[in-house]
Amino acid sequence: MAFKKSFFILLLFILALLTACSGASTSEQIYDHLEKAVELEDTFVKQQDPIVELEKKEQEIYSQIIDLGMNEFEQIKELSKQAIENIDERKEKIELEKESITASKEEFTKIESMIEDLEQEDAQKSAQEMYSVMTDRYKAYDKLYQAYSKTLKLEKDLYTMLQKEDLEQKTLTKHITKVNDSYQQVIAANKTFNERTTEYNALKEEFYSAAGIDAEYENNAPTGEKNSTE
Repeated sequence: MAFKKSFFILLLFILALLTACSGASTSEQIYDHLEKAVELEDTFVKQQDPIVELEKKEQEIYSQIIDLGMNEFEQIKELSKQAIENIDERKEKIELEKESITASKEEFTKIESMIEDLEQEDAQKSAQEMYSVMTDRYKAYDKLYQAYSKTLKLEKDLYTMLQKEDLEQKTLTKHITKVNDSYQQVIAANKTFNERTTEYNALKEEFYSAAGIDAEYENNAPTGEKNSTE
């Protein structure tokens, strides 16, 4: 009988210990998800410099084209084909970006149900603000992705048009205006995304402080600026 009683007391102690550990680790679990979300954006971050380099290269090609006359049409065609290849490369990298951000979002949203379990009121409030801003950041990226994808299509159409010898100047000018207008949307979306990123990083630091988490952590990185066709 004494053995059974001792076993029962031991079982209660283990259950109590597990419950205590579980409650105390809520902030640590959130920390793990947040840092995993950053890791999942590694592919996104790695696309930034290559995309900027490709944008610069495309600008160089465009500048070469507008410096040529119609008597150099074959060279214009060749450069236009190079520009289209450049656009296709950028499209591939943008898709890699999106996959990375989507994976990050799936990981990040796992903390939503954990926030209300945080014991410290200030940590819970900080986490809620952080979650709201990061949600806005993901929405901002979706708009950036859509705007950039639209611009790439317009650019591709532009270089396809430039391979037509009977292309009218009026038609070309009208399309270039569309490209530049689209790029303004990209720049605006990129600015919003970067602002939300900076805001989120600050709120994440505040949350870690409020939750008593003393750890070195990585920040989500803002994206580079996008160029426009002149």
